[in-house]
Amino acid sequence: MFRRTFWFTTGVAAGVWATTKVNRKLRQLTPESLAATAANKAIEAGGRIKDRAVDFALDVRDNMARREAELGDALGLDAPVDRELPVSGRYAAIENRNSPKSKPRYAEGSAYLTNPYNRNEDH
Repeated sequence: MFRRTFWFTTGVAAGVWATTKVNRKLRQLTPESLAATAANKAIEAGGRIKDRAVDFALDVRDNMARREAELGDALGLDAPVDRELPVSGRYAAIENRNSPKSKPRYAEGSAYLTNPYNRNEDH
């Protein structure tokens, strides 16, 4: 009789354990549970990606500042600045049309002679 009770109790315990496991797995596979799990994993992955992006941006900023300093040293940009402006090395190809000093000189047969309202004269 004791043997029958033992095996009956063991069977009941195994059935309860199996039922609990199956019900737990079924609850995990419901659409709401799957959506919540996916959302939690996406939030975790987003946090990791954000941390990596922030670290990358900080590395880029540090390296950019270091490279700018190297270029500034190489080009002498950190030298003391002279307050006087340098003399311009650029000269006008054609005199200013609105200048009262002189009349502009254009090539013969130019569009400027026939069309005085040409807006593309600087190009």
